[in-house]
Amino acid sequence: MRVQNLSSDLSFVYTSLYPKRIRPSRTYAHNALLGLGGNIADTVRRLERLYFFLQKSSFVSVVETSPILKNPPFGYVHQDDFYNAVIHIQTNLTAMELLRYILRVEKKFGRKRSFANAPRTLDIDMIFYDDIIMNKKILTLPHPRWRGRDSVLLPMKEMKGIAWLKRHL
Repeated sequence: MRVQNLSSDLSFVYTSLYPKRIRPSRTYAHNALLGLGGNIADTVRRLERLYFFLQKSSFVSVVETSPILKNPPFGYVHQDDFYNAVIHIQTNLTAMELLRYILRVEKKFGRKRSFANAPRTLDIDMIFYDDIIMNKKILTLPHPRWRGRDSVLLPMKEMKGIAWLKRHL
């Protein structure tokens, strides 16, 4: 693991899996960008376990991961720093099916929802799903606050293979 300080409170963490570009063994119809994060216990290790879990999944194919950004919390600030990354996946699931899938994955990795911006083991947000624009009660695409979050923007800018998203940057 290697750490690169970006400022006094931001740093990139590099591991063997973050960042990584993968030539998927199977191709799916849809592209999605997921935001990953957490701040309870060993989040870097948990993100690596998540990578292997997704690699084994028949529902998604991992295409690329970003470096992991260590950054201070926002909202509720009396908690440990967060570790965030973004991951480009492909899937045949619809956006709503993918949302249900990632909610199940969060739960499998110990996610408990206690209050807004609370500490968490794993948070998975759907940032983009193809070029779909959606505004439903349980899912808004693109993610409504992605442009204002260093935890999404900085890792995303480090990714090489997201040409389908370049128009958003």
